[in-house]
Amino acid sequence: MTKLRNTKTLALAAMLTAIGIILSFFKIPVNQLITIGFGSLPLSVSGMLLGPAVSGVVGALMDIGGYLVKPTGPFFPGFTISGIVSGIIYGLMFYKKKITFTRVLVAQVILTIVVNILMNSYWLKLLYLKDAYFAVIISRLPKEVIMLPIMTVMKFIVLKTIQEVKVFHLQVE
Repeated sequence: MTKLRNTKTLALAAMLTAIGIILSFFKIPVNQLITIGFGSLPLSVSGMLLGPAVSGVVGALMDIGGYLVKPTGPFFPGFTISGIVSGIIYGLMFYKKKITFTRVLVAQVILTIVVNILMNSYWLKLLYLKDAYFAVIISRLPKEVIMLPIMTVMKFIVLKTIQEVKVFHLQVE
């Protein structure tokens, strides 16, 4: 974790964390169950620019910071673990790699299955339902299927734009 000793890396990670916390409050409601959120965009950017380890830290700090700024229920460390895993997935998929639509789609599919469907459904089961893990998964599945292409396109546009504008000078080796 020596990367976080670099001032440029630390400043960029802090800015992306703050932007992620703020963007997580902006959502476009499609219906009662589906909302389009923007909070994961800075996390995917941190994965691309800073790598899996630092992006995992950003994911954890985004979860904890978001809870401290605007708690929406009890704090549960499982969602912090989900933030860490999300950052690691983005870092593994995007760091020092060419951004293509296929790469973003694969990353989003992995994230949707591992984090959104399996992990977050389990955390919700632990918090609220105790014995209904598969019921939680089934109820969350339509939302995740609908959001997959939307999030893929949003992330592709943002990541490709950053890559095309040559913002990689922010990347720290």
